[in-house]
Amino acid sequence: MNLFAYAAPQRFYGLAGKLIPWFAVSAAVLCLLGLWLGFVEAPTDFQQGEVYRIIFIHVPAAWMAMFIYLVMAFYAILNLGFRTRMSAMMISALAPTGALWAAIALWTGSLWGKPTWGTYWAWDARMTSTLILLFLYFGYMALTHAIEDQNRADRAGSILVLVGSINVPIIYFSVNLWNTLHQGSSVNPVSGSKMATVMLLAMLVMMLAAWCYSVAVVLHRARSIILMREAHTQWVQQLSK
Repeated sequence: MNLFAYAAPQRFYGLAGKLIPWFAVSAAVLCLLGLWLGFVEAPTDFQQGEVYRIIFIHVPAAWMAMFIYLVMAFYAILNLGFRTRMSAMMISALAPTGALWAAIALWTGSLWGKPTWGTYWAWDARMTSTLILLFLYFGYMALTHAIEDQNRADRAGSILVLVGSINVPIIYFSVNLWNTLHQGSSVNPVSGSKMATVMLLAMLVMMLAAWCYSVAVVLHRARSIILMREAHTQWVQQLSK
């Protein structure tokens, strides 16, 4: 079947229902494995001691916060360009999870910053741009809920998401563009990894766990949004019988 067929809410609803258990179970298994690798198997860092282990939560959270916003921007383009109903619904489904990851990234970063920098918060370039990302998530949700007409709300939200997407590369390259307290990337596609193998494996497993969790939660939320927005359709009314 053509994948574009799943742009129809009814087809997407059924597909999402089948995928959610697989991603949810995968997230749980990968999270347990990643935490065991990161907090039990990984050695103590010779510079930061035990506090460095927070990266196994902080880094996946930060990456997912940026990645989800880019996915929202992709759906915003589809919504503005093709007016597909599922695109707008997916943006709405993605925003709360992206905001959660951004909040976790800021929280864990602050916990790491206290013993490392001596303060929970510094107006560091990466920290500040990540805070802006959290505000963009909140701004999208507030804007779309403030406009009663659903079509207008979806268009306004999509425009805000696209404008705000410029902040994602700013977050990523901030440590290179400005003199910042935040340490550089430990994993680089060009220079490779500066981490011990078990540390890198733990981080990658936790990233995959965060991704699977996000997919499961977003699909579940998308199904709820579909039921609300398509409540007038015959197929949704038949589900309640």
